[in-house]
Amino acid sequence: MIGKWKRDWGLTGRVFMTWIFILGLYVVFINILYFIFPGYLYMILGFVFIMAFAQYFFSDKLVLMTTHARIVSEDEEPELHRTIEKLCQEADLPKPRIAVMPSPVPNAFATGRSPKKAVVAVTDSIMRTLDREELEAVLAHELSHVKNRDILTMTVAGFLATLASIIMQNAIFMNLFDGRNNNGAWIVIWIVSIFVWIVATLLMLLLSRYREFAADRGSAVITGNPQALISALKKISGRMDMVPAKKKQEIEGSNAFFIIPAISGNSLTEILATHPPLGKRIAALEKIEQELRGY
Repeated sequence: MIGKWKRDWGLTGRVFMTWIFILGLYVVFINILYFIFPGYLYMILGFVFIMAFAQYFFSDKLVLMTTHARIVSEDEEPELHRTIEKLCQEADLPKPRIAVMPSPVPNAFATGRSPKKAVVAVTDSIMRTLDREELEAVLAHELSHVKNRDILTMTVAGFLATLASIIMQNAIFMNLFDGRNNNGAWIVIWIVSIFVWIVATLLMLLLSRYREFAADRGSAVITGNPQALISALKKISGRMDMVPAKKKQEIEGSNAFFIIPAISGNSLTEILATHPPLGKRIAALEKIEQELRGY
């Protein structure tokens, strides 16, 4: 490793607190489901267990499926494999599986429950957009997420936000067509679901923005070249403005995982930004460069 890797206790603390809140949200969901289906507690607990099991063991497959990314062999992408092998040696990480995602949006992401089960993915367009050093810096950024072990937390928090959103959108409809004398029970469920969605979304934002700074630092430490990541971020951001809004909308649901969010310009993703502003990331990287150079 070019620089000295330091544990980011700010990130560690945020991950720990996020898991505390996630457990609390699971308890809330169990109570909501039990309210909807009284007398089926064991079935509800079984459902929640299966859901948690699937999130833990299949989170990488779910992300790859939703993004249409495909695992590629060394024969298919030899240069990509060689670059990641080199970076993994620098970062003291096992080599992850490597995937390529067909998209005109230049981007990259990492997923998986642990370093041994990780996947690093890039879009085909980012490989055409960046030069070798820039792509290396982006891949080092994604490997930093793997080393920081923050990916699974984001996946679970995102799933809870999605589940709460589904209940929230259908609760009022169910209240209108539920023939039982429920005294507005679905209204209560709707309100609670809004609360869960807000909390889960805030947890994602709190963790996601900070973890991007941490991964940027990790990239600079692994490669010893913060300027390459600065150049890559500028190129990706500039290219993003040229991508049709429809193409960006197709992958907005995975923005929390990307190195630069794909914002279409007509959704809440601009307000609920999962990433810090580009200017702040560049300023932080320039400060890291000064640290690495010793001035």
